[in-house]
Amino acid sequence: MNDKNIAIKPADLRGILTYVPKFQGQTFVIALDGSVIKHDNLPNILLDIAVLRSLQIKVVIVHGIGSQLEQLATERSITISDSNGSGTTDAATLDLAIRASSRVSHQILEYITQSGLKCAITNAVRAKPIGILKGQDYKYSGKIDQIDSEVLTHLIDKSIVPIIQPIGFDRNGHTLRINSDLMAVEVAHALKATKILFLTNELGLSLDSKFTSQISIEDLEAALGTDNHGLSSNLTSKAKHAANGVNNGISRIHILDGTIHDGLIREVFSNEGVGTLIYGNEYQQIRRANRDDIPLIYHLTRSSVEKDELIARPIDSIESNIENYFVYEIDGNMIGCMLLSKYASNSSVREINSLFVHALYQKQGIGKKMVNFACHQAKLEGASRVIALSTQSLSFFTNVCDFNEVTSEDLPDERRMQWESSKRKSKIFIRDL
Repeated sequence: MNDKNIAIKPADLRGILTYVPKFQGQTFVIALDGSVIKHDNLPNILLDIAVLRSLQIKVVIVHGIGSQLEQLATERSITISDSNGSGTTDAATLDLAIRASSRVSHQILEYITQSGLKCAITNAVRAKPIGILKGQDYKYSGKIDQIDSEVLTHLIDKSIVPIIQPIGFDRNGHTLRINSDLMAVEVAHALKATKILFLTNELGLSLDSKFTSQISIEDLEAALGTDNHGLSSNLTSKAKHAANGVNNGISRIHILDGTIHDGLIREVFSNEGVGTLIYGNEYQQIRRANRDDIPLIYHLTRSSVEKDELIARPIDSIESNIENYFVYEIDGNMIGCMLLSKYASNSSVREINSLFVHALYQKQGIGKKMVNFACHQAKLEGASRVIALSTQSLSFFTNVCDFNEVTSEDLPDERRMQWESSKRKSKIFIRDL
C-alpha cells in the first residue's frame, strides 16, 4: 500500500476490462489538490485521465491552488488571509488566488495537450459572496450560486475536458474565491456524476491512527463528529465535503494519494484501490428476514421453482435458515430475497442461494445490489469468497456481478457432494472479496 512505484501489470488488464462496460458514458469529477499539481506525478495523472477518456468515461477536472497561493505569498512577502477558500479572502489574497489559478490551469492545459486531449477553462460557475457569518466578514470568499451544467455537458459531449478553477463570478462579473473541495462536490451534483476522486498528497483517511480503505457515510459522519479523528485540516475538508456529496446522491467518493504512479487507474479499476472509498447506504432497502417473512419468501419464489430456476425449498427449510435470509423491500413490500449460506467445512466461504427478484422489478439493478450486499455482508462475517450456482443466470454473475466461473473442485467438500448428487449440472461461480 505504501509502495508509490507499483505499476499495473499486463495481467491486470483483464481485470480492468471488466469495469469498462460499467463506467462507459458515466461522469467522473477529478479534484486535483494544489499539492498534487506541484508534484512530479502530475503528468502521469493527466495521462491516466486520457486513458479514462479513451474508455468513453466523461471527465471534469477541478483543481485547487492552496500550495501555489502560499508559495506566491511567500515570494511576494504578502500575508494572506486564507489559503483554501473556506475562510476570509481579502483583496490581496484574491489577487494572488487569481494569479495562482491562472498558473495552475495553464500547467494542466500543457500536460493535457501533450496527452492528445482537448480541454477548456470555463466560467460556468456563478457564485455569490458568503457574506458575514457569526460576525465574521468573508469578504471575497464565495459559495456556489449556480452551475451551468448545459455548458459543461456541451463541452464533454464534444470530447473537451472542462477545467474548473476554484474561482466563481457573481451576477455582475466580480470574482470570488471558492473552496475547491466544495466546487468538486457542487459540479458533480450538477452533472449527476457517478464518482468524485479527490487526489491529494496523503494516502487517504486514517481514523484512530488506522488507514481506512472504505467507510460508510454513517461511520464517517460519526468520526467527524469527534474532536480526535486525527485527520489533517486538508483531509478534514475533503472528508466533510465528501460526506455532503454522498448525502446529496453521489454514491461513491474516493480520496487517494495523487503522488502514487498509476494510483488513479488502480483506484478506479480494482476492487482494492489505493485510497479511501466513501460510500452511501445503497443497501437501506435490504434487511435481514424474520419469521413473519417465511410464507412471503415461500410464495415469492414459487414461480422460479416451477421453472426450475431455483431449487425448491419447503416452508420448514426456509424456517430453519431464516436467520440467513435477506429481503429487499420497496415501500414495505417484499420484491426480492436471497439466502446467504455458511459451511461447516470452510468458514471462509459463503454461498448465495435463492436469489430472486419479482418480475415487475427485474432489469432495474436490484439483483446486482442484492449480490453486492451479500458480498459486503460475507466480508463483514470474515469470509474471503462468495460462491453462487446457477443453471440459467450465467451472464448475470459473470458480466454483471464480477464472478468467475470455476469447477466443482473449488467448492467446499460438503457442497461439492451436494452438487454431484443433485444432477442439475449447475454452473459454479466465485467472487473473491
